[in-house]
Order: sequence, then C-alpha cells, then structure tokens
Amino acid sequence: MPNSDSYGEAFGKRLGAQATSFATRALPRATIAVTELRYENPQNVLSTPPIIEDAFLVAVHLRNFPRYQYWENGKAAPVSTLRPGETIIYDVKRQPTFHLNSPFHSVHFYFPRAAFDALADEAGVPRIGELRYKPAVSRRDPVLRGMAEAVLPLFRTPDLANRLLVDHLMLTVGHHVTSHYGGMRPPTQRALGGLTPVQERRAKELLTGSISGDVPLSELARECGLSLTSFSRAFRKTVGIPPHRWVIQQRIELAKTMLRGDSMSLAEIALECGFSDQSHFTRFFTATVGASPGFWRQVVRK
Repeated sequence: MPNSDSYGEAFGKRLGAQATSFATRALPRATIAVTELRYENPQNVLSTPPIIEDAFLVAVHLRNFPRYQYWENGKAAPVSTLRPGETIIYDVKRQPTFHLNSPFHSVHFYFPRAAFDALADEAGVPRIGELRYKPAVSRRDPVLRGMAEAVLPLFRTPDLANRLLVDHLMLTVGHHVTSHYGGMRPPTQRALGGLTPVQERRAKELLTGSISGDVPLSELARECGLSLTSFSRAFRKTVGIPPHRWVIQQRIELAKTMLRGDSMSLAEIALECGFSDQSHFTRFFTATVGASPGFWRQVVRK
C-alpha cells in the first residue's frame, strides 16, 4: 500500500525514529515489509496516529520499555512493560498510539489484510479473521524473536538481502503469524512430493539466469504451476535447501571455476558472480568454503 506510514521511512518519520526497512511483493496484491526502528531521544509526547488501514504490525522489542502507556481508538490500555525479546501486536485500523517516554529498539513486521488473505488462498484454507492479542500486552514468542534477530544483520549489510532471501524470511513470518495468532490451519492433505524433473529444471534455469538472486519466489512458483507455499516446500524437498541457499552455492561454484584461472582479479570475479563487491564476495566465500578466495586460489594453483 503506497500511502502506508506503518513501515519504512514514513514509519520512522511518524515516530521521530531512525528507520531501516525491506519491502517485498512476494504475495499477490500485497506489500509486506519489515522495519527496524531506533529511538534514542524521548520527547515525552504522544506518537502520531497511523493512517487508518486494514493491516497489522507484529513487533519484537529488543530494548526494555519500562512504562508503556498505550491507546487504541483513543482508549487507554493498562500501563505495561515491554521486555527485550517480547512480541506485541498492533492493529493499524484501531489507530494505535503510545507515549514516547523511553528509548526503544524494535523490529516491526508489516502485514496488510491482503497478505493474510493471499497466504490462506495459497494454502487452500479458509481466510483468518482478526489476530488474537491484548492491547499493550506483550508475550514471549521464540520464533518471532529468532526471525527478528535473523533479519538484523541484513539492515547492517543490505548487500546480503537479495530478493529471494527477503521473500523467504517474510513468508516464514507470515505463516507463523497467521497460524499462531490468527488460527489458520494447515490443509488437511499436504502435498508430500517434491518437484518433477521438468519443474526442477525450469526453476534452476530461472535461478541460474538471475545469479544475483533477484528473481522473485512468486515467479518461480508460477513457472512451476505451484502456489508459493507448495513450491517452497517442494524445492526444499527435492534440492535439500531453499532457493536462496541454492543460488549462493551456484555463485560460489562459479567463483571457484574463475579462481582457478589467473586472468581476473577478485573484484572482477565478485561482480561476475553476482556479488555487490569484493568484501561481499569474500564474506560468503569464506563462510561457505572455510577459506578466503585469495587463499583458496593460492592452494588450488600450487
């Protein structure tokens, strides 16, 4: 939704906070997003209410907020405390506001109603109603805390956040939220098979043709005649890893081939293999192979 101020720079501006975000169109007719907020200088004023829209924010607070004063539709909720690692839900159409009386650091996952509907339609199950939550009441959710902690490094090094990875993370969060807080049930009969040889070949052709990892999951699923959920499950079952991990493996294998020659520099190989720069290439290569590309090149050419 282009006029939303519940994610991205508009979200940060509304709260007077520093904001970094990623948005994706992994689902049809819906933008889903994740935003990191940092607020360091409390102004002791009420936050500006958001633009009214049928959407939810599912936030993981990473810093203690000792006296949380919160309102929905102008009605005050009991004063509470938000503890590090706890999750809290905001219904945007109820115009949530709170008192900016403390520094905070949080990760907010943004899901419009259209995203929840698309997730249910993809799974072939009934659409959910409202998310279950109590205003200003946070809870422990190890899954969401883990997802928030997993996405934090991407905000520091956005060159790691290719489209496949962001799509995968956001869809995982979406399925958890709809099932855990919305009561969405998995289909009674789930497809247990993997991709057919034709589907596997087509998916790998598309992924190889976009070695940077910018092909959206929705395109891969459509080309294979599957829903997003079915495609992701079938690809992992057939290949053993998610699509974004497979792309990284192919980039590393291509780099190894180039490193065996002596005509290209590490910076040139990095760009040729879809990495943003030599530093980006070195981090991934070292993490995957266990040695830096320069050292690996020396060893294989002895």
